[in-house]
Amino acid sequence: GSRLYVVVNCSHKVEVMDARTGVRIGQVDIPNCRYVRFHRGKAYVSSYVGPVLIDPDAPKGAVYEVDTLSLAVTRKCSVGYQPEEMAVVGNRLYVANSGGYNAMQGMGYDRTVSVIDLKTFTEERKIDVGINLHRCRVDRYGQLWVTSRGDYGNTPSNIYWLAKDANGQMQLKGSLNRAASDLCLVGDSLYFYAAEWNDASQANTISYGIINVKTHQLVTDHLSSAPELANIEVPFGISVNPKERDFYLMDAKNDVSSGRLLHFKADGTFDWSVNTGDIPCQGVFVFQ
Repeated sequence: GSRLYVVVNCSHKVEVMDARTGVRIGQVDIPNCRYVRFHRGKAYVSSYVGPVLIDPDAPKGAVYEVDTLSLAVTRKCSVGYQPEEMAVVGNRLYVANSGGYNAMQGMGYDRTVSVIDLKTFTEERKIDVGINLHRCRVDRYGQLWVTSRGDYGNTPSNIYWLAKDANGQMQLKGSLNRAASDLCLVGDSLYFYAAEWNDASQANTISYGIINVKTHQLVTDHLSSAPELANIEVPFGISVNPKERDFYLMDAKNDVSSGRLLHFKADGTFDWSVNTGDIPCQGVFVFQ
């Protein structure tokens, strides 16, 4: 509706404000919250549940259902370890589980997508996809696009796609063997960038591209030939205007000083840039 939700990681709070004025309306208390998705008057927030702590007894993560009128938590469903992004397809919520804390404890990453029935708000099953899952987006064909961060060493980041089988069950269909840190869907185009960290080299490998979600083929392996793109130190967010297809990239730079927001025209021509706060990562469009 007219509200803007801000999930503030590590604060245990989801801040709710008026999207046009920025005036604060209220907050929802959810432990170690991560991401939010909306469906039929409800907000669904993924949560690590436990604190930011490397703990061999860390609890499983959960998804909290929030009523968007009262801002009250109405239901909770346990999922996999350290869940990240979610997507709704029909009457089911799909949740990408990472297991990042577990891996730091030597217990291995989670590698599943949890399937929640929104009517009963229970986990029906898990889909085995890949280790350390992160992004989860649905396209206009009802396909899911899920990214894996990999293990920052031997197993690289990847993009997976899932679709329903003849029985209406969402299943893993394949992978693109492309690294991805974030995604943005506009029509049949899946824009992505990757800043793939490698522990051995202590450096990021940066890449960009566009995938056709209908054909599952890479359309291009670059977004712009402008030198400003090559000068981005650490890409940390992408937003594509769904109307004009011009796009914005966010540069976290060194993580401790002001970041940068760069605007490119639809053809990749650099337009302008502006300094931001530390580590810019998300952008939304509010149309008149």
